[in-house]
Amino acid sequence: MLKKILIIFGVFIYTTMSVYAAENYINLDELNIQSNTQMTQSQYKQAQKIIRELQKETPKQFNHNYGPFLAAIYDDKGNLIAKAQNSVIPSCDCTNHAEMNAIRLAQKKLGTYDLSKYNLSIYVTAEPCIMCAGAIMWSGIKNVYFSVYSKDVENITGFDEGYKPNWINQFKKRGINVYGGIEQDLGKQILSEYVQEGNTIYKPARKCN
Repeated sequence: MLKKILIIFGVFIYTTMSVYAAENYINLDELNIQSNTQMTQSQYKQAQKIIRELQKETPKQFNHNYGPFLAAIYDDKGNLIAKAQNSVIPSCDCTNHAEMNAIRLAQKKLGTYDLSKYNLSIYVTAEPCIMCAGAIMWSGIKNVYFSVYSKDVENITGFDEGYKPNWINQFKKRGINVYGGIEQDLGKQILSEYVQEGNTIYKPARKCN
């Protein structure tokens, strides 16, 4: 009898834990989030909060010719390590995208080119372009959270985000988690404001086939 009770209790505990675990993960498809791994409720809420803050801050620098993208890097304890906006125009440097600037600041602050041992996450107001995706991969950052997808960035602004075939799955092969499409509506609104205010869409003059 005792054996049966223990078996039933064990099944109950296992079932309860399985249900709890299932409930702890969000439905990525319902939220139109593209990812290469599962995402917990707490991860999602934290990413929402940080990305919303970045989005609200972004337009404040439009008058100083900064671009409509902002990135922040946090450690696994929630401490802000670095934050930077796209500064291509004021710096006269085409590589000074938000992610590139934030990574440079983080490496300088932590005194290393290899950020992998710090278990860092980068939060960005839009999907990383081809250059920034490469920089994130080589930097050792472990998690990437972004808002507006590249196709929408290009449609709204005319920026060229580059060719990134299957980059999210490629990141998974390298142990980097990616979560995209967080707080898209506000992100798209900020990008539209940037264009409507007549700000510069910076890209080289060339003919595309």
